[in-house]
Amino acid sequence: MVNNTYDAIVIGSGISGGWAAKELTEKGLKVLMLERGENVEHVKDYTNTNKNLWDYPHHGRPSEEALAAEPVMARGKGYPFNEVTMGAWASHQTSPYVEKEPFQWFRAYQVGGRSLLWGRQTYRLNPEDFEANGKEGIAVDWPIRYDDIAPWYSYVEKFAGISGNKDGLDVLPDGEFLPAFAMNAVEKDLAARLKKQYKGERHMIMGRTAHITEHRPEQGRGKCQNRDKCWTGCPWGGYFSTQSATLPAALKTGNLTLRPMSIVKELIYDKDSKRVTGVEIVDAETKETIVYKSKIVFLNASTLNSAWILMNSARDVWDNGLGSSSGELGHNVMDHHYMLGGTADIPGHLDKYVYGRRPTGLYIPRFANWGSDKRDFLRGFGFQGYSDRENFSRDSDGMGIGANLKETLSEPGKWTMRAVGFGEILPDHRNKVSLSKTVTDAWGLPVLEMDAKIRDNEIKMRKAMKEDIVEMFESIGLKNAQAWESTYHMGKGIHEMGTARMGRDPKTSVLNKHNQVWDAPNVFVTDGACMTSSSCVNPSLTYMALTARAADFAVEELKRGNL
Repeated sequence: MVNNTYDAIVIGSGISGGWAAKELTEKGLKVLMLERGENVEHVKDYTNTNKNLWDYPHHGRPSEEALAAEPVMARGKGYPFNEVTMGAWASHQTSPYVEKEPFQWFRAYQVGGRSLLWGRQTYRLNPEDFEANGKEGIAVDWPIRYDDIAPWYSYVEKFAGISGNKDGLDVLPDGEFLPAFAMNAVEKDLAARLKKQYKGERHMIMGRTAHITEHRPEQGRGKCQNRDKCWTGCPWGGYFSTQSATLPAALKTGNLTLRPMSIVKELIYDKDSKRVTGVEIVDAETKETIVYKSKIVFLNASTLNSAWILMNSARDVWDNGLGSSSGELGHNVMDHHYMLGGTADIPGHLDKYVYGRRPTGLYIPRFANWGSDKRDFLRGFGFQGYSDRENFSRDSDGMGIGANLKETLSEPGKWTMRAVGFGEILPDHRNKVSLSKTVTDAWGLPVLEMDAKIRDNEIKMRKAMKEDIVEMFESIGLKNAQAWESTYHMGKGIHEMGTARMGRDPKTSVLNKHNQVWDAPNVFVTDGACMTSSSCVNPSLTYMALTARAADFAVEELKRGNL
């Protein structure tokens, strides 16, 4: 007989869903994890992991046919839509969405979600990030502070494995680190120059990344091999993913049931108890509907899909869905705006070259509106980048023939520096998603309509980001410094946040300080949907910490009979 009743249901198997499954099963709960996409088994299903670029028909670039088939996905080309990851991203053909404002939404409908595809930059928010909304009168105040989440940052860092240095910066709190990857000789020189030039107020540090640099046999993980093929899946488990870390831990307990190809249609809400009693799914292959019951639900379908599930639930009680009583469900969409930065040439160092394929680069933490630095906009930005030496194929179209060609090929080129900016987007009620009234997906379900864009504060910040990177490069002796900018619209940062924000008041927020939906306290939302503001650092570590914290609280509340 099929068991349709569990202690907990986890919706989504990405970074936060994996953590929810691990924590709840290890605390003794029988857990059903629902994933709308296909199963991807660790190692066995990493079909591209041993391929080199020359093994692909188009050397890693998307074909014209692929670009034509997925015009929304391919907009802007290059990152991350390419031949290496083809098939890992959800198709716009079967899972479309409506763009009232341009929006590029990269979804990974598979077990592991985007934990198999993420950039792995891993940073804590700082204390000010949790206080800025309240101080500045922006949106609503976070209901928690840094001290509430700091122990959980430490908890998840120790398990996930984060490499980095103790840099001692107030703007970027240190964590529980494994040995960091090393800067090359040129980067060490640049970092020292930057620190001296700005009297210790600006820094260039090694990027903190979710790669283990020491073997973890107790997890079945081997340290990073510096292959730089992370998007193809790591058979060593060198980087943190659901498949390498949290899913094996959850399965080891014997308390987890994983059901792929399960599209959650809605949460089933009981008006009398004011609780959710379970979920209704659509089997992605058969289109059969099935109901599963549970005491608690962890909603980790990713920011926009979690909002979709809430908006499509309890419509007979609230017109705009479960959690919409505040009027904020689906609103306050955030991302990190980028697609701009700077390049420059680095004089000298011609007796040095690069070594290996390091999986992380440099990071210049936020300095704008920090300390004595004051700007005409709120919040700040950071830069991710790297330095390297031009390789032997540079200017291959114009190298000539004969002796000139041989001479050109005999020496690598000059050293260059590249940096990409990532800026904070303020929460704004006008930036929203909603259910389309006219468009459905391949399963007959309404799709999302995107209505979000950057506004005046972000536009001012982008101007400063370009000016600052050129100034910094020139101030430390780099040559030919230039800013660049490409078209950015929301979603491109692949750091969607907001839509079901945490807060102190059910009249102005969707979730309370424990990530519980005010309207149904046995539903916990701990993915990016819960974020009250976005900071300017990569957010995944915060999702992990909030998930572990909420799972601990949920189990204790179950024991007390409160859920």
